[in-house]
Amino acid sequence: MSLFSLFDKSQKLVMPDPDKALKGRANPIPTAERHYVNGNPLKPPYPAGYAMAMFGMGCFWGAERKFWQNADVYITAVGYSAGFTPNPTYEEVCSGLTGHSEVVLVVYDPAKVKYEQLLKIFWENHDPTQGMRQGNDIGTQYRSGIYFYTEEQQKLAEKSKELYQAVLTKAGYGKITTEILPAKEFYFAEAYHQQYLAKNPNGYCGLGGCKVPLPEIV
Repeated sequence: MSLFSLFDKSQKLVMPDPDKALKGRANPIPTAERHYVNGNPLKPPYPAGYAMAMFGMGCFWGAERKFWQNADVYITAVGYSAGFTPNPTYEEVCSGLTGHSEVVLVVYDPAKVKYEQLLKIFWENHDPTQGMRQGNDIGTQYRSGIYFYTEEQQKLAEKSKELYQAVLTKAGYGKITTEILPAKEFYFAEAYHQQYLAKNPNGYCGLGGCKVPLPEIV
């Protein structure tokens, strides 16, 4: 994952204009059928009453692992969203010309998992103050983002950002750059990216949190 960010000097740090983004393709690229860790079907339809959440927090390999470690989560999947290009490939996203972020989709049962728990995982496991990067991973696809599906998710996301900014400021960090936006279409990444760190336990993970806990969201 880091090879592109460390050595591709042309990687863009600004979002492309929508009319200049790559055109993509009409059909989805192939991906895995089932979650490598728990065996559940990766694609919908999901069980009735389940909810979806989407987060961008840098390299999606490490980010996904943080969420599947909650055993009550139904599935996690990595993919691309928040940009312009339909059904992009990994290489296209890395070009900086799709506008997409590397994201994690989380499908969960609200009776077992609260959205606040997912927000805690999100904030505490990356540095949300770095703009278009996360550590050594540099580029628009590594930006921090919360992509909400409901008004309740939006409200909780905004409140958590406010709370986390306060404690980060006290700890000496700068302004949070996390974008909080309505969820756009999620495009599944290639099969080899799905649950990558379960298949490759010693694989690259560039995530590093601020070691500042999120206060309780009330």
